[in-house]
Amino acid sequence: MSRSACVIGAGFGGLALAIRLQSAGIATTVIEARDRPGGRGYYWERDGFTFDAGPTVITDPPCLKELWALTGHDIAEDVELMPVMPFYRLNWPDGVNFDYSNDDAGLKAEIDRVAPGDWEGYEQFLRYSAHVHDEGYVKLGTVPFLDFASMLKAAPALAKHQAWRSVYSMVSSFVKSEKLREALSFHTLLVGGNPMTTSAIYALIHKLEKDGGVWWAKGGTNRLIAGMVRHFERIGGTIRVHDPVVQLHSVGDRITEVETQSGWRERFDAVASNADIVHTYRDLLTGNAAGQAQAKKLARKRYSPSLFVVHFGVEGTWPGIPHHMILFGPRYKGLLDDIYQHGVLPQDFSIYLHHPTVTDPSVAPAGKSTFYALVPVAHMGKLPIDWEQVGPLLEKRILDEVGRRLIPDIHDRIITKFHYAPRDFAMDLNAHLGSAFSLEPILTQSAYFRGHNRDDRIRNLYLVGAGTHPGAGIPGVVGSAKATAGLMIEDLA
Repeated sequence: MSRSACVIGAGFGGLALAIRLQSAGIATTVIEARDRPGGRGYYWERDGFTFDAGPTVITDPPCLKELWALTGHDIAEDVELMPVMPFYRLNWPDGVNFDYSNDDAGLKAEIDRVAPGDWEGYEQFLRYSAHVHDEGYVKLGTVPFLDFASMLKAAPALAKHQAWRSVYSMVSSFVKSEKLREALSFHTLLVGGNPMTTSAIYALIHKLEKDGGVWWAKGGTNRLIAGMVRHFERIGGTIRVHDPVVQLHSVGDRITEVETQSGWRERFDAVASNADIVHTYRDLLTGNAAGQAQAKKLARKRYSPSLFVVHFGVEGTWPGIPHHMILFGPRYKGLLDDIYQHGVLPQDFSIYLHHPTVTDPSVAPAGKSTFYALVPVAHMGKLPIDWEQVGPLLEKRILDEVGRRLIPDIHDRIITKFHYAPRDFAMDLNAHLGSAFSLEPILTQSAYFRGHNRDDRIRNLYLVGAGTHPGAGIPGVVGSAKATAGLMIEDLA
């Protein structure tokens, strides 16, 4: 433990990196601004209900299990993963449902029913997804892109798989049904990407889910965070909470000290930030010219939308409502254009409905159910509205729609509710423009074109999380931790 490292932010990426560094014998301290670890994996407890703040879809369990295996432990010591089936139920305004899973027989029956004649096209898409999964996730997902030469090496594979095309465009080349096109392309929204513009490489998500399944951590996704913290501390790591980092002091091209709001200051051999990428450079490196130059460069990039999330606990249980539902609105491309391009708040919306109690009753009192209803909205740079005024109105519209399609007397059944808006992402997480997923995952902001896992000019500053390669989502930020850890361990050897 002759070397020391600091990780700013106890989100999934920060904790995964800290576990890797501590496992390699580097004395690691994690500093978290909020009152408990989690980042976007934060949670609230209200009236006996547990509400997860963010990610609810756990895929690729091996990437998580590896964090425990580094020191001969088993994830099962700290986290119980429960399978979710179906992965999602997709519902359209005309009443059609589509249960999406990796059960081949069941999926074929669903496709034959909803999109007759498209099974062969789906199988072709699945083969394409497998190829881009191998290239984009297995081979490149944990490789740091530090220079343009590394991007050039990857270019032939990207070109071979037509990475310049969008996910929706690629899906459409295989299947004819509009409903199936939506069913096979909506996944990019879960990592902040527009299916109409996000690189076709992100079709790898389909293969990732098919092979590894979709999972839930018993007690909530926050229990996965708690398990990571427990394991990190077990192997000797240190966590400071409720004490935001306010300054990264530097001399020349090196960070010399980390300073927090309480006045605590400490020297580290290396510093990695899991905080928002713009916040890291603009606000924490105010005295560093290279950091300020990078902040201005980052501010010119395109950022993913924000989210408006309504959390609510209701009377009764709902075995007919699966764990995950997508309630599509009347428009698909038009709605995406409004969110990603026009920056308006449309009258219609698509809802991601999360209902964990159907898998895990422990997250609500007996006889009651926990839900959240999430809709993507433009970030505050495109949609500078007063969320204090608009929030309650949008909350009611969303609950009305859930009531109209699923729970007719929803307003009478609600025991507790609250919403989380773009300004909350900005205030609680220092998220630039209130973005929920950092940089938008378009091709020209992927790999080398995202924030680098190691800064180009500040030699002992590293990045982890959604703003760096490979991007957002639990597998993405855990992959970024593996890429960044490899650099840090080598540099500190």
